[in-house]
Amino acid sequence: MSAPETPPSAAYDSAFLKACRREPVPHTPVWFMRQAGRSLPEYRKVREGIPMLESCMRPELVTEITLQPVRRHNVDAAIYYSDIVVPLKAIGIDLDIRPGVGPVVENPIRTRADLAQLRDLTPEDVSYVTEAIGLLTRELGPTPLIGFAGAPFTLASYLVEGGPSRTYENAKAMMYGDPELWADLLDRLAEITAVFLKVQIEAGASAVQLFDSWAGALAPGDYRRSVLPASAKVFKAVEGYGVPRIHFGVGCGELLKLMGEAGADVVGVDWRVPLDEAARRVGPGKALQGNLDPTVLFASTEAVEAKTREVLDSAEGLEGHVFNLGHGVMPSTDPDALTRLVEYVHTHTTR
Repeated sequence: MSAPETPPSAAYDSAFLKACRREPVPHTPVWFMRQAGRSLPEYRKVREGIPMLESCMRPELVTEITLQPVRRHNVDAAIYYSDIVVPLKAIGIDLDIRPGVGPVVENPIRTRADLAQLRDLTPEDVSYVTEAIGLLTRELGPTPLIGFAGAPFTLASYLVEGGPSRTYENAKAMMYGDPELWADLLDRLAEITAVFLKVQIEAGASAVQLFDSWAGALAPGDYRRSVLPASAKVFKAVEGYGVPRIHFGVGCGELLKLMGEAGADVVGVDWRVPLDEAARRVGPGKALQGNLDPTVLFASTEAVEAKTREVLDSAEGLEGHVFNLGHGVMPSTDPDALTRLVEYVHTHTTR
């Protein structure tokens, strides 16, 4: 698949895409990671009885779930409803998402022979993604759609560990003990991820976000040597499309500059680092995204507004700022709190 620059879409002049391009905006744009899903009663209703991975493969259901928070919260961008393991499932990896646990891989990758599980991803493998994004872009009109994928390190950590981990001992043992196998694993995952993002962009996504959810487990030297090359390969593969590329990880305060160097146009920041300090670490030429602590939404409206003002004040003078939480919406969050937060940011940042 080639990477021709996509022609301007109906969403091109949206506040979200302008902020990503570091252009003047009418107001600070807002969207939330995991806005499409767990906190919404309408989501739980349409998902009832449908396993997570199956729900990601039904285009009309994906469309409805992706649109729900746009209708309810008036956010400035939609995030495509999917899961980071969808491309792995699509190439035949034996995995499932278990409620309360997360992705579980039946046959973890521990040896060079195990790499054979990772065949190339083709657009035909994820035809339901192309169909769903076609439906979505027609419905969304001038509202941008963000495509996304899991970054090679985070995908590798699930594949090597066999599921979620707090310590990543197997993944790190491979990274330190067999760096050639580790590099080949991440390189193959980079190719799969790049195709997955290309499919989304070519179908109509206006921006893409690479989630390196677990990169915060790494020291900067290890990230630069053993992870950055694969993430950079993904970003390079989609550079020619001309859509903004966002990079986000949790607990990555020490890695912010490196994550920007990997090729992102926008660097996502969790709640641990104020945005003005994050800007200093990342350096010029990048927009920032973030970074209200998701747990603040469980406090009073007055407390939410006070903490939101802190984020907005910290973002004063940034080249570009997209307001978001510092991680995903928590399942028990009151949806009305999110709606009020969007309205507050819009009202208080109108230029």
